Amino acid sequence: MKKHYKFSLWYVLIGFWIVLIAQSYIASMFAVQTIPYSQFLTLLKTGKVVEVAVTANKIQGKMKVDGGAPDETKVFRTVRVDPELSSFLDQYKIAFKGEIESTFLRDLLSWVFPLLLFVGIWYFFMKKMGAQQAGFMTLGKNKAKIYMENELNVTFKDVAGVDEAKQELVEVVEFLKNPNKFGELGGRIPKGILLVGPPGTGKTLLAKAVAGESGVPFFSLSGSEFVEMFVGLGAARVRDLFVQAKEKAPCIIFIDELDALGKARGFGAVGGHDEREQTLNQLLVEMDGFDPKAGVILMAATNRPEILDPALLRPGRFDRHVLVDRPDKAGREEILRVHLKKIKAVGDLDVGKLANMTPGMVGADLANLVNEAALLAVRRGKTQVGMAEFEEAVERIIAGLEKKNRLINAEERQIVAYHEMGHALVALSLPGTDPVQKISIIPRGIAALGYTMQVPTEDRFLMKRTELLNKIASLLGGRAAEEIIFGDISTGAHNDLARATDISRSMIKEYGMSDKLGQVYFAHEKRSPFLDAGLREGGDYSDATAEAIDEEIKAVISKEYDRAVDILRKKKSILEKGAQLLLEREKLEGADLKALMEGA
Repeated sequence: MKKHYKFSLWYVLIGFWIVLIAQSYIASMFAVQTIPYSQFLTLLKTGKVVEVAVTANKIQGKMKVDGGAPDETKVFRTVRVDPELSSFLDQYKIAFKGEIESTFLRDLLSWVFPLLLFVGIWYFFMKKMGAQQAGFMTLGKNKAKIYMENELNVTFKDVAGVDEAKQELVEVVEFLKNPNKFGELGGRIPKGILLVGPPGTGKTLLAKAVAGESGVPFFSLSGSEFVEMFVGLGAARVRDLFVQAKEKAPCIIFIDELDALGKARGFGAVGGHDEREQTLNQLLVEMDGFDPKAGVILMAATNRPEILDPALLRPGRFDRHVLVDRPDKAGREEILRVHLKKIKAVGDLDVGKLANMTPGMVGADLANLVNEAALLAVRRGKTQVGMAEFEEAVERIIAGLEKKNRLINAEERQIVAYHEMGHALVALSLPGTDPVQKISIIPRGIAALGYTMQVPTEDRFLMKRTELLNKIASLLGGRAAEEIIFGDISTGAHNDLARATDISRSMIKEYGMSDKLGQVYFAHEKRSPFLDAGLREGGDYSDATAEAIDEEIKAVISKEYDRAVDILRKKKSILEKGAQLLLEREKLEGADLKALMEGA
């Protein structure tokens, strides 16, 4: 690789000091003794002067050394005073001559060196100013961060929980390693590969793993880096990116957050011909123009595929769409094992139980979970991270940080205890609900005064109507307990009511689970806000239907609330006993609740 050298003012200063040191060293080697003119006359009269060289202002010559050998001399110098010196020299028969003093070295040091110093300083400042101007002149250059093949240490071993996505990308690695293998049968690798999935599932990590496995350069940048306020810069950066990529082929171009660049055209409030659309048009042209045999693979990631322009998604551009979904239980176990290698955990850690406690979490969440557990272990002075730290980390991520110093009066604390016990008892009394693992009345997060943790035993992808109704009843169990015990209700159920209403609304509008309204889908398709300009907010149905939907939602919630009240009235003694126990301990585990239910 060609090395680039930068000019620095330090080079000039170092050179200056070297010249001074060399000059003083040379001068010391040829030292000349300077004597007064009177002494020179005395030496002249005593016959110790051997020869002299006379200039207009000085006299330099050789004289005998006192006590030395007869032929030993040394150089002397004195300032000329007597203009009639020649007569004295002739009187004493001393050979003498006149010389014209050379001023070349003096002129060199007094004129040339300052000039060179000035030029050096001027060049230094011009380089500095040029760098600033280059920031403006290179606006059209792409801002991609380039990872060379020896800089990427990420492989498929570092990616866990997305086995299907990895299998889809193995072909890309094979093509980059052996492109002729595909060309023999006339096949071609997809021009573009779009990684789609929720945030934190590992899309960027997968792209880096493909480059790491292939051993090719990796161009990484965000979609927002193309768009600037200057018109035409985004398109120029796209052109420059593909030019550089072709020079370093085979390679991978990775555009993160593609939705910042590739939104559907023609639906913005500003108009159709703006800077972002020019950049997108240039990207489409470049994807059509480059030869797939050149070895340039374009990869992109987004968590909002529904707002992308259809022209980007057609065959010939982003041919292959790879779903990087939330991991299932087995996937979460694999991800946890990868991150557990980086910390000192106890040997008998139950990774399966930990995976059960983290439904819906993605790779980024699990990495944060492991880190939080390690920090808790350090805070507690432990040498290894145990299951207790991981359980606390799960609670911290789900419910928030414990607020043990938050002062709650005795009456509110009692309300919270009965509220949380109401949730747990209804959930334990109904079939198909997630098992209750823990109840706590320690305040957490911003507003949570207590919580009930329910952990599913397995991953679920479908839910039956009865299970949704039981979930609504469990959510309303807290308010039902308040009404039974205190004959009044509090504001503590606002989050429960919101979740119960959402489930009920989805049952009626999306899942067709209403006997009155039938098997009809009332919720309009969830699309980009740019594409929904002509749709009404309420959906494509009449006002009478909207009123019927509201009545059905209300009826479902009222019915399940009555069912929760009925369950808790029958188990009032257990409710009171459990609430008192919760007030004493502040936390109850799932085993304590089961023992409480069995002992009743």
